Amino acid sequence: MKRSTLGVVTFALGLALGGFPAAGGFESLSLVSEAEAVVGRPVTPVSCAGVARRTTRRVIRRTTIYVMTLPAPCTVVVIEGTSLHLCGGTYYQPHGSQYVVVNVD
Repeated sequence: MKRSTLGVVTFALGLALGGFPAAGGFESLSLVSEAEAVVGRPVTPVSCAGVARRTTRRVIRRTTIYVMTLPAPCTVVVIEGTSLHLCGGTYYQPHGSQYVVVNVD
């Protein structure tokens, strides 16, 4: 490649990537707009919510303990898309006409 062509390509690439603010005294002329990422949104790669979502997956493991009725009082919670009953710190999952005790890790 000729030296003058290389200089033009380098100059154009520099302008496209943010300009040369110290060269010639002109402002940054960029063909690329600034990236705006809101930290804290789950879709940003460095957000706390996004990292927590990707690294902490809850696992529901069934046990061999079945009960006919749930102890009182119970609340319904949804974990990883599965509806579970939370009764006094123990999770139960409906299974037919019974409930199976599950461990949530």
